[in-house]
Amino acid sequence: METPENNRGYESAEKIILRWDSTASEEGRERMIFGTDRQEADVYLQAVDEIQRTLSSASISDCSHNVDADDQLKVNTTIQIAMARLEDEFRNILIIHTSALEIDSLFDSSTSFSSSTPTHHELEDDEDCISDDSGSSRNNLLQLHHCESSDSSTYRTSSSIREVDLMPAEAICDLQAIAMRMIAAGYLRECIQVYGSVRKSSVDSSFRKLGIEKLSIGDVQRLEWEALEGKIRRWIRAARVCVWILFASEKKLCEQIFDCVGTDIDDACFMETVKGPAIQLFNFAEAISISRRSPEKLFKILDLHDALMELLPDIEAVFDSKSSDSIRVQAAEILSRLAEAARGILSEFENAVLREPSRVPVPGGTIHPLTRYVMNYISLISDYKQTLIDLIMSKPSTGSRYSGDPSTPDMEFTELEGKTPLALHLIWIIVVLQFNLDGKSKPYRDVSLAHLFMMNNVHYIVQKVKGSPELREMTGDNCLRKLTGKFRQAATSYQRATSVSVLYCLRDEGLHVSGSFSSGVSKTVLRERFKTFNAMFEEVHRTQSMWLIPDGQLREELRISISEKLLPAYRSFLGRFRSQIESGKHPENYIKYSAEDLETAVLDFFEGYPAS
Repeated sequence: METPENNRGYESAEKIILRWDSTASEEGRERMIFGTDRQEADVYLQAVDEIQRTLSSASISDCSHNVDADDQLKVNTTIQIAMARLEDEFRNILIIHTSALEIDSLFDSSTSFSSSTPTHHELEDDEDCISDDSGSSRNNLLQLHHCESSDSSTYRTSSSIREVDLMPAEAICDLQAIAMRMIAAGYLRECIQVYGSVRKSSVDSSFRKLGIEKLSIGDVQRLEWEALEGKIRRWIRAARVCVWILFASEKKLCEQIFDCVGTDIDDACFMETVKGPAIQLFNFAEAISISRRSPEKLFKILDLHDALMELLPDIEAVFDSKSSDSIRVQAAEILSRLAEAARGILSEFENAVLREPSRVPVPGGTIHPLTRYVMNYISLISDYKQTLIDLIMSKPSTGSRYSGDPSTPDMEFTELEGKTPLALHLIWIIVVLQFNLDGKSKPYRDVSLAHLFMMNNVHYIVQKVKGSPELREMTGDNCLRKLTGKFRQAATSYQRATSVSVLYCLRDEGLHVSGSFSSGVSKTVLRERFKTFNAMFEEVHRTQSMWLIPDGQLREELRISISEKLLPAYRSFLGRFRSQIESGKHPENYIKYSAEDLETAVLDFFEGYPAS
């Protein structure tokens, strides 16, 4: 081996290295090589290459000859000084070219990823990687900038991924040049650590702007659900930006700098940068997936599930290496747990509707809060039809569901063949709701009010089914016909229970007496009939003005139906017997109402007036 003293190339290179030694040179402390004259950077890289060749030559010579230990130490010291300097330069280039991403514009673009425009890498021409031990290393590295392995851009086949250029091409060339020297000298770990620390800081900054908080799984589970709902909405938007733009762009940058330097180095740098942030991101969704189940969580869980299902192919594409396997596995497991949570909540919701215990009658027989809650809930469920159809795999067996248990309704499935499991779930929830409402009607003391309560509630169910095309399609016309028949039956039962006693006063039976001196009608009985009718109608008017039918059309239909039965009967009775009353004393005590008075009074029915 030629000693360094006899090697003019080495001596010149050593002089350049020592000139930029920040521990011994003022110039080295005050200036950055790659931040000044471009020629200075080329000269320094060539000096490093010369030292590397000397070191390699010494290593070869050492295999067959004794090499002067002082010379070897001197070369090693020089290369260490050079690597320390390059590490500083590498860090400085990364820092000065790291700028904050425009988060608002990323949010905008994350919602409109439908273009198939080629990405930056797809527009570049593939070239063979070129290496040359001669001097013009910088020109060779400019060519290296365009090198790609045959599968390095496969993850960019997704139309959702939209990489952005995180650094200018000149900075990337400089980073490539430095990385090549550091790795060749055995400083791979240092290179990866410096790269990861700077870029991770940039990712963390983007996370803060995206509103991604550093919350542990325990922190998330301790939050109130109302607070979590807003965080879930923000997480979904942020996760799209992270997977489609942020992580993909970080991977692109790693490939641009390291892809032609060595096998898997780009992936190591990528994971050094994003593994921690990615785990932080997905820990939030994981916490939601394993949190306590309750009905109000279903739709946000489905939103999370749909978002993660949408992202999963791109997660698998961006995190496609063996070292990032844990990220892919975590995302897939979270998706599975979210699906299981949704299935469990839907099943538990059925049971909650069946067992809802309140038995305090709602005033006026109006729509029960449970009815509103359940029907609004399953209307929302129908909005997630496709997701839930995919999630609910098991179909209830044909025959009666829960047959034989007096505390549960029976449901025949023979006529529901061909329905999806989700449709059967929804139909069953409606059946269970009606069963519970039947129980809630029992505490009403007035049987008419019990029928009105059932009419109101089943009519509300019918209107909600009709008002949701998805829900109507799934439940089917047969189910809708049965529901319509049930509320009409309740309306008929109400009218019978109400009108029988009132109309009974207007019957002819019992009024007629024998005897030629008489008109054939007992005035005493007739007066009593009118008095009884007046009292009964006044009581009906008093009570049923406090009852409530919220639906205006149904309210009007029922009033018309009542009038059509009551008014002709009263007019007929009054026409036949008015003269008998008016020929006696104080007729106003018995004939208190005209037919028009009754017609006006019926307009007060079902308005929910407060008791006077």
